[in-house]
Amino acid sequence: MIYSIVQIAIILSTALFIFSLHWMKDPKTARRGVFAGVAAMTVAIISTMVDPKIINWDYLSLAIILGFVVGIPLSKVPLTAVPQRTALSHAFGGLAAGLVGTAKYYLWLSEGVEQLTTFRMVAIIVEIILGFLTFTGSLMAAGKLQELKWIPQRPVTYKGQNFINLSLLGIAVVGGLLLVFSPAEFSYLFPVIVALALLFGILLIIPIGGADMPTVISLLNAYAGLSAVAMGFVLDNKLLVTAGALDGSSGLILSLIMCRAMNRSFTNVLFGGFGQVKAAAADAEQRTVKTETAEGAAEILEQASKVVVIPGYGMAVAQAQYRIREMYDLLTKAGVEVQFAIHPVAGRMPGHMNVLLAEAKIPYEQLVEMDDINSDMPQVDVVIVVGANDVVNPAARHDKTSPIYGMPIIDADKAKMCFAIKRSMNPGFAGIENELYFAEHTFMLFGDAKAVIGELVKHLSGKGSEE
Repeated sequence: MIYSIVQIAIILSTALFIFSLHWMKDPKTARRGVFAGVAAMTVAIISTMVDPKIINWDYLSLAIILGFVVGIPLSKVPLTAVPQRTALSHAFGGLAAGLVGTAKYYLWLSEGVEQLTTFRMVAIIVEIILGFLTFTGSLMAAGKLQELKWIPQRPVTYKGQNFINLSLLGIAVVGGLLLVFSPAEFSYLFPVIVALALLFGILLIIPIGGADMPTVISLLNAYAGLSAVAMGFVLDNKLLVTAGALDGSSGLILSLIMCRAMNRSFTNVLFGGFGQVKAAAADAEQRTVKTETAEGAAEILEQASKVVVIPGYGMAVAQAQYRIREMYDLLTKAGVEVQFAIHPVAGRMPGHMNVLLAEAKIPYEQLVEMDDINSDMPQVDVVIVVGANDVVNPAARHDKTSPIYGMPIIDADKAKMCFAIKRSMNPGFAGIENELYFAEHTFMLFGDAKAVIGELVKHLSGKGSEE
C-alpha cells in the first residue's frame, strides 16, 4: 500500500516539475510555476519520508532542520544578490550529489565488492566528478559575483592553463575508469578523484570574468542537474533522474542561448579568458566625453516622443529600479512612449534585468528583447543607458581586435541622442573603452544610478526647479 502511494507521489511530483517549467516561460503564469515547483518538491520530500527504506529518522530530521536553517535566510536576500544566491544553491546541490556518491561507494564496498556493479560505479564516478566540481565552481562563481576581496573579479589566466585544467580532468576520468573495472583494488584512487574534481571546479571558474557569468550560472545549473541524474541512478530514484534531467537540460539549453547572444562558443566561454585585455585598453588613446546635468537631461526627455531605457548591472548594484519606475510614470503621464531594451546577458544571470524591473512593477509588455527593438532604434529620440556597458559598445560590430567582436549588441548608438549613466569611466568586464560614450550624440551623467535617476525624477516632476 505504502509503495503504491510513493509511486503515485513520484508521478505527481514529476508532473508538477514539468508544469512548473512550462508555466515559468510566461510572466503571466510564472507565479503559478513557482508554486508548482514548491509543491513538487514538497511532495518529493514527503514521499521520501514515508518510504519504508528509511531507517534512521534522527539523521533525516536533523537534515530537514538544517535545510530550513540555511534555506530561510537564503530566501530573503535582495534581488540584487539573486545571482550569487543561485550559485550557492548550485553549490549545495553539487555537494549533496558528491557526498551521496561518496557514502554509497564506501557503504557498498564494505558490504562486498559485488555490490559495486559496473553500472553503479559509472554512475558514482559521474556523480562525484560533476557534483564536487559544481560545488567548488559554484562557490567561486558566488564569490566573484559577491565581489569578495580574496577572489579576483577579472579573469586569471596563465600560460598552459587549459592544458593543466584538461589534464586534471583527464586524470580524474582515467582514475574513475580504473575504479569502474576494479572498485576494490583501486579504492585508494577515490579520494584522489574527489580532490581533483574539487580543484578542477576552482580552476574552471578562475579564468572566467563577470561578463560571462550569465552563461556560467546556467552551465553550473546544467552540471548540478546532471549530477542529480547520476545520483538518481545510484539511489534507484526515478524522481531524482527526472528532476535532474529537467534541471540539466534546461541549464544546457539556456547556456546555448546565452552563448548565441554573445556570438561565442562553449569552449570560448570556458577557456577564452574574456576580459584579459584590460592592460592594453589602459594604453589606448585618451579621449574626452561630453557631460550633461540632470536638469538639462530632464528638459530633453520632456520634449521626446520615444525614450528607451537600457538597464545593466550598474542598475542592479545601485538598486535604481524603483527610481526608474518613477521616471517611467512621469514620462508616460507626459505622453512620452517609454520602453526597456533587454540584452540576453545584461546583469549577472539570465533574466536578471527582467526580474529587477518586475520587482519595481514596470509593465512587462514594455520590456523588449534586443532583436525586436534594434530595428526601431533610429526612430528613438533618447536612449538612457543605466549601468550597461559592453552590451551597447559599437566596437562589437567593427573592431576585429576587440574581445567582444561579433557579440550582438543593443544599437544605442543609432538613437538620436544618448544619456549614459555611469559612476566613472572605468571599463566594463571586457576591459575595453566603450565607443558609445565618445559618440557625438552621447552625454554622460556621472554618479550613482539611483541618485542620478532620482535627480531626473525631481526635475521631471517640477520639484527640482523649486529648490
